[in-house]
Amino acid sequence: MTPVLTLLAAVAAAPDTVPQTTNPGDIVVTAQQTKDGEDYTTPAQTSAYRLPISIRDTPQAISVVTRQQIDDFQLNDINALLATVPGFNVQAQETDRFYYSARGFDVQNFQVDGLGLPPAFAVQVGSIDTAIYDHVEVLKGAPGLLSPVGNPSAVVNFIRKRPTRDFQASGSAQYGSFDSLRLQGDVSTPLDKDGHIRALAVGVYSDADSYLDRYHLRRWTGYGIVEADLGPNTVASIGYGHQNHRSTGAQWGGLPLYYTDGTRIPLARSSNTGPDWAGFDVTDRQIFGDITHQLNARWQIKASAFRRATDERDDLFYVYGNPDRTTGLGVLSYPGSFKASNRDFTFDVHASGSFEALGQEQMLVVGVLRGALTYRQLSRYDQASNYLSVPLDRLFDGSFPQPNWPATFNSDPAASNWTHQQRTSAYATLRLRPADPLKIILGTNYTWARSEGYSYGAPSNYRDNRFLPFVGATLDLTRHVSAYASYATIFNPQNVFGAGGKLLAPIKGNSLEGGFKGEWYDGRLNAAVSVFRVRQDNFAEAAGFDPTIGQTIYRGVNSKSEGVELEFGGQLLPGVQATGGYTIMRIRGDDGMPTRTFVPRQTARLNLTYSPSVLPDLKLGASVQYQTSIYVVGSTISTVTGQPIRVTQDKYATLDLLGSYKLTRNLRLAVNVRNVTNTKAINALTYDQGFYNAPRSVLGTISVSY
Repeated sequence: MTPVLTLLAAVAAAPDTVPQTTNPGDIVVTAQQTKDGEDYTTPAQTSAYRLPISIRDTPQAISVVTRQQIDDFQLNDINALLATVPGFNVQAQETDRFYYSARGFDVQNFQVDGLGLPPAFAVQVGSIDTAIYDHVEVLKGAPGLLSPVGNPSAVVNFIRKRPTRDFQASGSAQYGSFDSLRLQGDVSTPLDKDGHIRALAVGVYSDADSYLDRYHLRRWTGYGIVEADLGPNTVASIGYGHQNHRSTGAQWGGLPLYYTDGTRIPLARSSNTGPDWAGFDVTDRQIFGDITHQLNARWQIKASAFRRATDERDDLFYVYGNPDRTTGLGVLSYPGSFKASNRDFTFDVHASGSFEALGQEQMLVVGVLRGALTYRQLSRYDQASNYLSVPLDRLFDGSFPQPNWPATFNSDPAASNWTHQQRTSAYATLRLRPADPLKIILGTNYTWARSEGYSYGAPSNYRDNRFLPFVGATLDLTRHVSAYASYATIFNPQNVFGAGGKLLAPIKGNSLEGGFKGEWYDGRLNAAVSVFRVRQDNFAEAAGFDPTIGQTIYRGVNSKSEGVELEFGGQLLPGVQATGGYTIMRIRGDDGMPTRTFVPRQTARLNLTYSPSVLPDLKLGASVQYQTSIYVVGSTISTVTGQPIRVTQDKYATLDLLGSYKLTRNLRLAVNVRNVTNTKAINALTYDQGFYNAPRSVLGTISVSY
C-alpha cells in the first residue's frame, strides 16, 4: 500500500501543465484512440456504461493498456498483454487453451468495441493477436449493465483500430529466441480528397518454435475496416477480421506433476506430452459494423452489429493418472479428435447524451443488447489407442503413434456437443450530478437468458430471467482526488456439468467496492486505491477428469472474495510512463476455509519506461510480474500418507527489460529480453497437472513508420 499512497501524496499538488493529447474527430467521434500518443492511460473510457466519462468519475476500478505500451513491451498476443494488468491472472493450463481470473474468479466476458458473448465454455482456445487493437480496457468488478450476464471478476473490452483522415503507414520485422519470426504492416489512408471515406488494413504473420519439445505455432492475422461520413452528423463503418492459429506438438491438458507417493517428478522445462501429430487449428472470422448519428449537440444514437465465426479442427493427445516412482507406470492415454464450430451474433442499439437539470449537466444512456450463440462439437476416437499405459520414460518423447481415427466424426448426442444460447438485455444508466462535486450513477439491466442443447448426452437446457441493479457514486474531495463506491448484483448461467452429467445451476451473488481515485495532468495520470468484497454462490470448480465422457467435471462452490487493489497508470514524470498495481485478497467458502487456491492471493505488476530529456530518442524499460504461492489438492490419494496429494507452486517474480532507439524520424530499433532472471515456475494449477513457463528469451525488432 505504501508505494501507491506515496505516489498519491507526491502528485496531489502537481499542476496541470501537460496539455491533453486527444483530439475529437472532425464530425462524430466514433471511438477513443491511443495509437498516436505516448501515454500509458486514456482520459476517458466507454467500457463501463457507454458514457464517455473519465476513469476518475467511474465508480469501478479500470485498467488500460494503450497502443504505446503494447508496442514498447511487444505484447503481441492477448495473453502477454493481460498478464501485465494489475490484479489480472492468465492461467495457461495447457499450450493452446487459457483461463483468466480477476478478484479471485474466472473472467468470462470478452468484448470487442463493447460487443460480444462469453465463450461457450469460459475458455479461450488459441492465441489472439493484438495487432488489430488500439487499446484494451479492463473493467474490474461486475459488468452487468452492458453485458448479458453479471460476473464479478472483470470485463475485457478490446478497442479496434480505426482509420485516420490522413495517410499513415507502419511496419515491423521481429526475430528472436526459438526461431520466432513476426512480420506486421499497418496502412491507413483516405479514399477521397477530404477523407470523408477512409480505410485501414492490418496484416500479421507469426511463426515460432518453442522452448517446449516439438511445439510449433504459426499464426496469421488480417484486418480491414472502412469508415465513411454519410453526412455532417453520421458516420458508418464496416470491417472484417480473420485469424488462423495452427499449432503442432500441442499439449491437451498438462504434465503429471507428481508420483503416486506424492513426491514431485523432476521435470525438465522443455517436457511436453504432445506428439508431432497433436495440434490445434483454429480459424476466427469477424464481421462487424456500426453507424453513429449525432442527433444534436448533446445526443447521439448508435447501432452496432458483430458476427463471429470460429472453426476448430483438433487432433489431441491427453494423459491422466500419475506414475509409480519405482515402475514408472500409472499414466494412461486418452487421444481424441474434434471438429467444432462457434457462431455468435450480437446487436446493440443505444441512445446516449446529456441534459440540464438541477443546474447541472446530467447524462443518460438507454439501449437493448441482443446476442445468440450456437456451438457444435463433434468427436472421434480410436478406442484401440485409449486407456493404454504410457511409461514415464516414454511419456515426453513424442513417440505415441497417431491413432487410426474413424473416417467420420460421431454426431450422436452421446458423443458430441450442441448448444444454442440466447441473451437479451434491456439496460439504462443515469448519471446524476445533484451537486458539483457529487456524481451518482443508477443503472438497471433486465436479462432474458435461454439455452437448449446437450453435451455428450447431458442436456444443457435452461430458461431464466434476472433483474440486475447497479448503483455507484463519486465524490470530489479535492481538485485531483475523489472517493467512490458501487454495488452490483450477479447472475450468470453456466454451461458446465457436475457428476452424473447434471448442468450446474446459475451463479448468483453480489459485488461491493469503494475507494479513492486520483487524476492529474488532464487525465494523463490516474491512480486508485480500491477495497472490494465479492460473493458468488455455485461457482464452477474443476473436480477431475471423467474419461468415460472425455470431459472435465465440475462442482459448485460458494465463495467470498475480499481484498484491496492499488493501481496507477500514465505519466509519472516527464519522460516516465508507467502502469502498475498491487492486489491482496482472500477467498473463502461458507465454512471459512480457503477456496480457489489455484488463484494467487497477492499479485504485483509494474511496467515502466523512461526516455531521458537529453536523449529523447532512447527508451529504456522494465516489466515486473509477481505472485504469491498457489496450490491445488488433487484427486489422487498418496500411497504413503493415504491423503489427497497437494501440489504447490511457490511465490515467484519475473523481470522483462527493453531498450529501443529511434535512428531517424521513421526508423526505430528495439530489443526485448523476457524473464531475465530465468525464473522457473508452473504456469497454472487449475487442476493437478501443469507445465513450466518460458525461460529467458530475446526478441529484436526493426520498425518503420510514415
